[in-house]
Amino acid sequence: MFPFRRKFEHRVGITLSGGSARGYAHIGVLKALHEHGIEPSIISGTSMGAVVGVLYAAGYSPGGIQKILVEETFSRMTGFSWRRTGLYKLEKMKLALEKYITKDDFSALKKPFYLGLSNLNDACKEVKHEGPLFDFLIASCSVPGIFAPIVLEEVNYVDGGLMCNLPASAIREKCRYLIGSHVNYPGKKDLFTGPKSILERSINLGITQNARPEMQLCDFLIDPPEMQKYTLFDFSKIEEIIKAGYDHTKRMIEKGELPVEKLSKK
Repeated sequence: MFPFRRKFEHRVGITLSGGSARGYAHIGVLKALHEHGIEPSIISGTSMGAVVGVLYAAGYSPGGIQKILVEETFSRMTGFSWRRTGLYKLEKMKLALEKYITKDDFSALKKPFYLGLSNLNDACKEVKHEGPLFDFLIASCSVPGIFAPIVLEEVNYVDGGLMCNLPASAIREKCRYLIGSHVNYPGKKDLFTGPKSILERSINLGITQNARPEMQLCDFLIDPPEMQKYTLFDFSKIEEIIKAGYDHTKRMIEKGELPVEKLSKK
């Protein structure tokens, strides 16, 4: 009856989309928010957004996350797979996670973290927030056809972006204000350089459609148009992509589109 009196567990939450290499932009988003005293205390994420999100939930600063992901390159965390279900495997990613997170369990994180996954067997999205962490995180990054699915508890899990690329609903009821960081800008695109760019555009539009209902749950949406300049596999452009996320978020703050007084720590 009196929704304005409702008490939330957290003041500010953030949900981080998938987007492969474009997901590095989330680091820039968090960096700009931190500079203005906005520090989300609950996080959800999928795919690359889950990688950034879990490190943030583990207590690393945006600068610390940047340092880790510059060192732990995409090529270091992947290996060729002879499986018929995927060209590459992500087992090496677990070794990297063990360096930075003290225990293979959600309970080791300093902030609550909700992980988006796609259940390939039952054709549905799932969210994990407790229990074993590393294998489910790897599963959330396993792009179908490129990486082999991760079989856990007799279920084939793949990239969370397949079913829900912005898991806002996972934490919507737990925070007063929810910020969405989406790195797959779907605006108009004039130039297509060949079949590869057409395929990537098609994938981008597909996953954006499943994210639209989740975008509407966010109080504030960060969706940098500059992301159109980067492909899913531009991992070598990490610094440039981080800066694009940072610059866009800073502009939103300067324009008042992200109200600092309302969102900053008090």
